[in-house]
Amino acid sequence: MKMPKLNGAEISRRDFLRSGSAVATLTLAPGVTLMAFGGSDAAAGTADAGKRWGLLIDANKCDKDCSACVTACSTENGWKDNGRPETDAQWIRKITLKNTETGRETTMPMMCQHCEEPPCVDVCPTGASFKRVDGIVLVDKHTCIGCRYCMMACPFKARSFVHEPVINQKSDAPRGQGTVESCTLCVHRVDKGGTPACVEACADAGFEAIIFGDLKDPESEISKRLATYSSAALRPDLDLNPGVRYTNL
Repeated sequence: MKMPKLNGAEISRRDFLRSGSAVATLTLAPGVTLMAFGGSDAAAGTADAGKRWGLLIDANKCDKDCSACVTACSTENGWKDNGRPETDAQWIRKITLKNTETGRETTMPMMCQHCEEPPCVDVCPTGASFKRVDGIVLVDKHTCIGCRYCMMACPFKARSFVHEPVINQKSDAPRGQGTVESCTLCVHRVDKGGTPACVEACADAGFEAIIFGDLKDPESEISKRLATYSSAALRPDLDLNPGVRYTNL
Protein backbone atom coordinates (compact mmCIF):
# COMPACT_ATOMS: atom_id res chain seq x y z
CA MET A 1 0.00 0.00 0.00
CA LYS A 2 1.38 3.39 -0.95
CA MET A 3 1.68 6.08 1.65
CA PRO A 4 -0.14 9.41 1.22
CA LYS A 5 1.56 12.26 -0.63
CA LEU A 6 2.42 15.63 0.79
CA ASN A 7 2.98 18.50 -1.65
CA GLY A 8 3.07 16.00 -4.48
CA ALA A 9 5.90 13.92 -3.01
CA GLU A 10 5.43 10.43 -1.64
CA ILE A 11 6.63 10.13 1.96
CA SER A 12 7.96 7.02 3.64
CA ARG A 13 6.14 5.30 6.50
CA ARG A 14 9.03 6.22 8.82
CA ASP A 15 8.81 9.91 7.90
CA PHE A 16 5.05 9.82 8.29
CA LEU A 17 5.30 8.35 11.79
CA ARG A 18 7.86 10.98 12.73
CA SER A 19 5.52 13.76 11.74
CA GLY A 20 3.56 15.63 14.37
CA SER A 21 0.26 14.35 12.98
CA ALA A 22 1.29 10.82 13.86
CA VAL A 23 1.95 11.44 17.53
CA ALA A 24 0.06 14.54 18.58
CA THR A 25 -3.07 12.76 19.80
CA LEU A 26 -1.46 9.89 21.72
CA THR A 27 -1.79 10.35 25.50
CA LEU A 28 -1.12 7.59 28.04
CA ALA A 29 -1.41 7.60 31.79
CA PRO A 30 1.83 8.10 33.76
CA GLY A 31 3.72 4.88 34.30
CA VAL A 32 1.81 2.90 31.69
CA THR A 33 3.78 1.46 28.79
CA LEU A 34 2.57 -0.14 25.61
CA MET A 35 5.50 -2.51 25.35
CA ALA A 36 3.72 -5.30 27.23
CA PHE A 37 0.80 -5.16 24.83
CA GLY A 38 0.18 -7.87 22.27
CA GLY A 39 1.18 -5.51 19.49
CA SER A 40 4.76 -5.07 20.66
CA ASP A 41 7.55 -6.92 18.85
CA ALA A 42 8.20 -9.08 21.90
CA ALA A 43 4.58 -10.08 22.44
CA ALA A 44 3.85 -10.56 18.75
CA GLY A 45 6.85 -12.86 18.67
CA THR A 46 5.09 -15.23 21.07
CA ALA A 47 2.24 -15.79 18.59
CA ASP A 48 2.18 -19.29 17.11
CA ALA A 49 1.53 -19.45 13.38
CA GLY A 50 0.33 -23.02 13.87
CA LYS A 51 -2.73 -21.76 15.73
CA ARG A 52 -5.72 -19.62 14.91
CA TRP A 53 -7.63 -18.44 17.93
CA GLY A 54 -11.37 -17.96 17.66
CA LEU A 55 -14.75 -17.97 19.38
CA LEU A 56 -17.94 -19.95 18.86
CA ILE A 57 -21.05 -18.25 20.23
CA ASP A 58 -24.29 -20.18 20.75
CA ALA A 59 -27.12 -17.66 20.48
CA ASN A 60 -29.58 -20.09 22.07
CA LYS A 61 -27.54 -20.07 25.27
CA CYS A 62 -27.09 -16.30 25.39
CA ASP A 63 -29.54 -14.92 27.96
CA LYS A 64 -31.04 -11.60 26.87
CA ASP A 65 -30.87 -10.22 30.41
CA CYS A 66 -27.26 -11.24 31.01
CA SER A 67 -24.38 -8.83 30.44
CA ALA A 68 -21.66 -10.80 32.25
CA CYS A 69 -19.43 -10.86 29.17
CA VAL A 70 -19.62 -7.08 28.75
CA THR A 71 -18.93 -6.42 32.44
CA ALA A 72 -16.00 -8.83 32.48
CA CYS A 73 -14.41 -7.25 29.42
CA SER A 74 -14.82 -3.77 30.88
CA THR A 75 -13.25 -4.82 34.18
CA GLU A 76 -10.41 -6.76 32.56
CA ASN A 77 -9.42 -4.10 30.05
CA GLY A 78 -10.26 -0.87 31.86
CA TRP A 79 -12.88 0.66 29.56
CA LYS A 80 -16.29 1.84 30.69
CA ASP A 81 -19.70 2.20 29.11
CA ASN A 82 -21.13 5.50 30.32
CA GLY A 83 -24.33 5.20 28.33
CA ARG A 84 -23.04 7.28 25.44
CA PRO A 85 -22.76 4.86 22.51
CA GLU A 86 -21.60 7.62 20.17
CA THR A 87 -18.40 8.20 22.15
CA ASP A 88 -18.00 5.39 24.70
CA ALA A 89 -15.68 2.46 24.20
CA GLN A 90 -17.49 -0.70 23.18
CA TRP A 91 -15.07 -3.57 22.96
CA ILE A 92 -18.03 -5.92 23.26
CA ARG A 93 -21.76 -5.20 23.24
CA LYS A 94 -25.01 -7.13 23.30
CA ILE A 95 -27.22 -6.81 20.23
CA THR A 96 -30.67 -8.17 19.38
CA LEU A 97 -31.62 -9.54 15.96
CA LYS A 98 -35.27 -9.85 14.97
CA ASN A 99 -36.67 -11.99 12.20
CA THR A 100 -39.17 -9.68 10.53
CA GLU A 101 -41.18 -12.62 9.20
CA THR A 102 -41.50 -14.74 12.34
CA GLY A 103 -40.87 -12.13 15.03
CA ARG A 104 -38.21 -14.35 16.66
CA GLU A 105 -35.60 -12.34 18.53
CA THR A 106 -32.03 -13.48 19.11
CA THR A 107 -29.59 -11.87 21.51
CA MET A 108 -25.85 -12.25 21.13
CA PRO A 109 -22.56 -10.53 21.92
CA MET A 110 -20.78 -8.58 19.20
CA MET A 111 -17.08 -7.83 19.21
CA CYS A 112 -14.16 -7.64 16.79
CA GLN A 113 -14.55 -10.68 14.53
CA HIS A 114 -10.78 -11.18 14.11
CA CYS A 115 -11.08 -11.65 10.37
CA GLU A 116 -8.61 -13.60 8.29
CA GLU A 117 -8.83 -10.77 5.76
CA PRO A 118 -9.46 -7.75 8.06
CA PRO A 119 -10.60 -4.59 6.24
CA CYS A 120 -9.27 -2.50 9.14
CA VAL A 121 -5.75 -3.66 8.35
CA ASP A 122 -6.13 -2.98 4.64
CA VAL A 123 -7.08 0.68 5.11
CA CYS A 124 -4.71 1.63 7.95
CA PRO A 125 -2.14 4.13 6.59
CA THR A 126 0.46 3.52 9.30
CA GLY A 127 0.30 -0.22 9.91
CA ALA A 128 -1.12 0.32 13.40
CA SER A 129 -3.95 -2.09 12.65
CA PHE A 130 -2.45 -5.52 12.11
CA LYS A 131 -3.14 -9.23 12.41
CA ARG A 132 -0.85 -11.52 14.37
CA VAL A 133 0.13 -14.86 12.85
CA ASP A 134 -2.28 -16.59 15.24
CA GLY A 135 -5.23 -14.64 13.85
CA ILE A 136 -5.69 -12.02 16.59
CA VAL A 137 -6.31 -8.55 15.15
CA LEU A 138 -4.87 -5.68 17.19
CA VAL A 139 -4.07 -1.96 17.17
CA ASP A 140 -0.54 -0.81 17.96
CA LYS A 141 -1.11 2.37 19.99
CA HIS A 142 2.43 3.57 19.27
CA THR A 143 1.62 4.08 15.60
CA CYS A 144 -2.14 4.74 15.62
CA ILE A 145 -2.76 8.34 14.54
CA GLY A 146 -6.49 8.30 15.22
CA CYS A 147 -7.52 8.73 11.59
CA ARG A 148 -10.41 6.28 12.17
CA TYR A 149 -10.25 4.79 8.69
CA CYS A 150 -10.40 1.37 10.32
CA MET A 151 -13.63 2.27 12.10
CA MET A 152 -15.22 3.19 8.79
CA ALA A 153 -13.95 0.02 7.13
CA CYS A 154 -15.17 -2.39 9.83
CA PRO A 155 -18.54 -3.84 8.77
CA PHE A 156 -19.28 -4.89 12.36
CA LYS A 157 -18.85 -1.49 14.04
CA ALA A 158 -16.45 -3.21 16.40
CA ARG A 159 -13.94 -0.40 16.93
CA SER A 160 -14.09 2.67 19.17
CA PHE A 161 -12.18 5.94 19.31
CA VAL A 162 -10.83 7.04 22.69
CA HIS A 163 -12.21 10.56 23.04
CA GLU A 164 -11.41 11.35 26.67
CA PRO A 165 -8.35 11.14 28.91
CA VAL A 166 -7.75 7.59 30.12
CA ILE A 167 -7.74 6.81 33.85
CA ASN A 168 -7.30 3.61 35.87
CA GLN A 169 -5.08 2.08 33.22
CA LYS A 170 -4.56 -1.68 33.13
CA SER A 171 -0.95 -2.61 32.55
CA ASP A 172 -1.96 -5.60 30.40
CA ALA A 173 -4.39 -3.59 28.26
CA PRO A 174 -3.01 -0.08 27.76
CA ARG A 175 -5.23 2.50 26.13
CA GLY A 176 -4.48 5.93 24.71
CA GLN A 177 -6.54 9.04 24.15
CA GLY A 178 -6.76 9.78 20.44
CA THR A 179 -6.33 6.16 19.39
CA VAL A 180 -8.67 3.44 18.17
CA GLU A 181 -9.30 0.25 20.12
CA SER A 182 -11.33 -2.95 20.00
CA CYS A 183 -11.54 -6.47 21.40
CA THR A 184 -8.09 -8.07 21.67
CA LEU A 185 -9.38 -11.55 22.59
CA CYS A 186 -7.64 -10.74 25.89
CA VAL A 187 -4.35 -11.39 24.13
CA HIS A 188 -2.44 -10.90 27.39
CA ARG A 189 -4.32 -13.87 28.83
CA VAL A 190 -4.02 -15.98 25.69
CA ASP A 191 -0.25 -15.51 25.54
CA LYS A 192 -0.05 -16.92 29.07
CA GLY A 193 -2.19 -19.94 28.24
CA GLY A 194 -5.48 -18.47 29.49
CA THR A 195 -8.85 -17.66 27.95
CA PRO A 196 -10.64 -14.34 27.30
CA ALA A 197 -12.45 -12.76 30.24
CA CYS A 198 -15.82 -12.87 28.45
CA VAL A 199 -15.59 -16.65 28.04
CA GLU A 200 -14.87 -17.20 31.73
CA ALA A 201 -17.62 -14.81 32.82
CA CYS A 202 -20.22 -16.48 30.59
CA ALA A 203 -19.33 -19.88 32.04
CA ASP A 204 -19.40 -18.55 35.61
CA ALA A 205 -22.87 -17.12 34.95
CA GLY A 206 -23.99 -20.64 34.05
CA PHE A 207 -24.64 -20.14 30.34
CA GLU A 208 -21.44 -21.28 28.59
CA ALA A 209 -22.59 -19.56 25.41
CA ILE A 210 -19.03 -18.64 24.33
CA ILE A 211 -16.31 -21.18 23.55
CA PHE A 212 -12.71 -20.17 22.91
CA GLY A 213 -10.10 -22.29 21.21
CA ASP A 214 -7.75 -23.10 18.37
CA LEU A 215 -9.60 -23.31 15.06
CA LYS A 216 -6.66 -25.13 13.47
CA ASP A 217 -6.65 -27.94 16.03
CA PRO A 218 -9.19 -30.61 15.02
CA GLU A 219 -9.11 -31.97 18.57
CA SER A 220 -10.02 -28.67 20.23
CA GLU A 221 -13.54 -28.32 21.60
CA ILE A 222 -14.33 -25.43 19.29
CA SER A 223 -13.25 -27.37 16.19
CA LYS A 224 -15.24 -30.43 17.22
CA ARG A 225 -18.39 -28.38 17.65
CA LEU A 226 -17.90 -26.58 14.36
CA ALA A 227 -17.51 -29.96 12.66
CA THR A 228 -20.69 -31.28 14.30
CA TYR A 229 -23.12 -28.36 14.21
CA SER A 230 -23.95 -25.78 11.58
CA SER A 231 -22.56 -22.32 12.23
CA ALA A 232 -22.50 -18.97 10.51
CA ALA A 233 -20.08 -16.14 9.96
CA LEU A 234 -21.42 -12.61 9.98
CA ARG A 235 -21.43 -10.94 6.55
CA PRO A 236 -20.33 -14.05 4.63
CA ASP A 237 -20.76 -12.05 1.43
CA LEU A 238 -17.55 -10.16 2.25
CA ASP A 239 -15.36 -13.32 2.35
CA LEU A 240 -13.52 -12.13 5.47
CA ASN A 241 -13.44 -15.58 7.12
CA PRO A 242 -13.83 -14.23 10.68
CA GLY A 243 -12.47 -16.09 13.67
CA VAL A 244 -15.76 -15.56 15.51
CA ARG A 245 -18.59 -17.91 14.53
CA TYR A 246 -22.22 -18.09 15.65
CA THR A 247 -24.65 -20.96 15.91
CA ASN A 248 -28.44 -20.99 16.35
CA LEU A 249 -28.90 -17.50 14.93
